[in-house]
Amino acid sequence: MKGKRLKSVSYAKYGYIFSIPFVLAFLIFTAYPIFYTAIIGFTDLKGLGKTDFTILENPFHNFQLILKNPSFQRSLQNTAIMWTINFIPQILLALLLTAWFTNQRQKLRGQGAFKVLFYMPNIITAATIAILFSTLFGYPMGPVNDLFKMLGLSNEPINFLLDKWTARGIIAFIQFWMWYGQTMIVLIAGVLGINPALFEAAEIDGATSRQVFFYITLPSLRTIMLFTLVTSLIGGMQMFDIPKLFLNGGPDNATLTVSVFIYNQAFSGSYLYNRAAAASMLLFIIIAILSGILFYLLRDKDAIKAKKEMKKLRKAQAAARRAEA
Repeated sequence: MKGKRLKSVSYAKYGYIFSIPFVLAFLIFTAYPIFYTAIIGFTDLKGLGKTDFTILENPFHNFQLILKNPSFQRSLQNTAIMWTINFIPQILLALLLTAWFTNQRQKLRGQGAFKVLFYMPNIITAATIAILFSTLFGYPMGPVNDLFKMLGLSNEPINFLLDKWTARGIIAFIQFWMWYGQTMIVLIAGVLGINPALFEAAEIDGATSRQVFFYITLPSLRTIMLFTLVTSLIGGMQMFDIPKLFLNGGPDNATLTVSVFIYNQAFSGSYLYNRAAAASMLLFIIIAILSGILFYLLRDKDAIKAKKEMKKLRKAQAAARRAEA
C-alpha cells in the first residue's frame, strides 16, 4: 500500500491574517484622518460644531492665506531654529556616549544603570517637564534666579521667560534633554549590529579607539544616522507639547511652532478648521520634501553603484546566452 503524500502547509496566509488589525488601525486612525484633513483644506469649514462644508471656488484659497500669514511664517522660522539648536548637541552627545559605551577596551561597569539614567528624561511627561522648568526659571523667585544672586551674577531677579532667545534656548534645551537618551539607545543598537570581526581586525592592526570610531563605526552607522536624522526632523517639525505647555508660543510668538499655530487656528477664535487643515497639509509637504532631500544626500552611493554594475553584468550575461542560442 502506497503511503499518502503529506500535504505541505503554507503559513503565508497566517501572515496576512495577523496583519489585518494593523491595516485596519492604519486605515481608520492614519489614512482616513489624513485624507479628511486634505479635503477640509479646500473647503469653507469653520465654526464650532459645524460639520457641513462646500468646496471653495478657488480650492487653494486657504493655502494661499496660510502661506501669506506672518504668524505661520514666524512659526516655521521658530521651529527650524529650535530644532537645529536642539539636534546638533543631541546627536553629538549621543555619538560621544555611544563611543563610550561600546568601547570594548574600557569595559565600563554599570552600563545598564547609566543607560537608564540617560533615557529617563524621555519617560517623564511633557506636562511635568513644563511645570519643572517654569519653576526653575520662575520670576521673581526661582532656583535659577537664586543661583544667579548667590554667585553675584545679578543683583535683581531676571525674568528669563520674557527674552525671546532665552525662551527659545530653554525649549531647545528641554527637547535636547528629553531626546538625547533615545538617540543614544538607537545608535548603540546600530553599533551592536556591526560585524565584530571588523573591530577585531582593527585591534590586531593596532588601530586606536579614535581610528576605530571614525573609520569603522561612523561609516557603518550611515543608515542608522539617516534614520535618526529623518525621525528627529519629523518630530522637530511637529514640536507641540513643550512650546504649548511651557510658554504657549510666547513671548511675542518667539516660541510659536507650526503645530501650535495649527492648534490655535483650529481650536481658538473662529475655529478655522479649513485653514488649520491647509496648514497641516503644508507641514506634511514640507516634511516630505525635506525627508526626500535627506534620503538623497545621505544615500549609500557605493551600494547604488554596485547595484548598477550588477544589473549591467546580468544584462551582459543574458545577451551572451541569447547569442549562443
